[in-house]
Amino acid sequence: MRTKPYFQIMWVSLFAVTLVLLSVGCEEETTRNNGIETNIQDDFIRATNIRDAEISCWLGNEHNKKGEFIKAFLYYHKAIELNPKYVIAYNNRGNAYNQKGEFDKALSDFNKAIELNPKYVDAYNNRGIVYYRKGEYDKAITDYDEAIELNPKYAKAYHNRGSVYSDKGEYDKAISDYDKAIELNPKYVNAYNNRGLVYLKRRDIDKALSDFNKAIELNPKHANGYNNRGGIYAQKGEFDKAISDFNKAIELNPKYVIDYYNNKGITYKLKGEFDKAISNFNKAIELNPKFVIAYNNRGITYKLKGEYDKAISDYSKAIELNPKYAEAYYERMSAYYKLTDYHKAWDDMIKAEKLGFPVSREEKQKLQDILLRENTKEPK
Repeated sequence: MRTKPYFQIMWVSLFAVTLVLLSVGCEEETTRNNGIETNIQDDFIRATNIRDAEISCWLGNEHNKKGEFIKAFLYYHKAIELNPKYVIAYNNRGNAYNQKGEFDKALSDFNKAIELNPKYVDAYNNRGIVYYRKGEYDKAITDYDEAIELNPKYAKAYHNRGSVYSDKGEYDKAISDYDKAIELNPKYVNAYNNRGLVYLKRRDIDKALSDFNKAIELNPKHANGYNNRGGIYAQKGEFDKAISDFNKAIELNPKYVIDYYNNKGITYKLKGEFDKAISNFNKAIELNPKFVIAYNNRGITYKLKGEYDKAISDYSKAIELNPKYAEAYYERMSAYYKLTDYHKAWDDMIKAEKLGFPVSREEKQKLQDILLRENTKEPK
């Protein structure tokens, strides 16, 4: 039976595309009078409200940077209450809603910002990001097109449109957009990183590696760059370099350490150091007990060690967390096969096949023949 793991699937958390959210700094008044040179009280009240709105918006930005969304929203709400035509406050509140995953509210705010100022480029870009996150790729592209039309030198809009094209599998268009973003901003780290991912999808390993190297050169603290480069080194068999990069990513960015531990575990597995691989998968699972892929990967490693019961336990946990995880059914099938539990192996093979896993005709026939030789009925 086939035992080679499908690492193109297991590396699922390896490559992260980064979109750019723009939070525009609130504009402060720079000109002040020593005294009020008008007798029109309404003008004074309006001026005071605008000034207070700017301060409220600025405070909202500061709390948003810290992830303190409740406080941020309070200040954005106040800014808009004081100045209902404050475009930047709508835009920045929309970004905060987007970061929280409240996409409909985010869209409402970006729509309002565009209604108030149809040439407000950042609002088109940011609304495009929401559409991207919702999977509405064509709408996202339309917004990036509009942003680029309004400002042909808007590097971030080219970058973000490139990320949409990448997800759509339109790699030539994606590379073209990343190229343009880099032309406009030669120090655009995320554009190099994400172009590297597209080259990787096209199996152009050397160009991908070059882009990840450039991203790291421009920003030595770019954790995803180290992580992505580590993946290439692992696939090239340069395991020590890969492990060094994953360690650096873990050091730099605690936010994604779960993924990095998983990837380092895969590298140790490929290197044949199974105990170290299991240790890293353990760490990933400890940090996130619902990390399905780590259970599956640890199961593969236990199976390679001949510890089939432990492998089955991990595959079963992966399936419990994701009942449609075809690879886990297939891997569990091969473990049952090793234990000569052919009925359970057959059941898992059929489930994996129904979920879209490419079970070969030879594998299926081999298991059928074994069941017939044992003079048993083929399970339905």
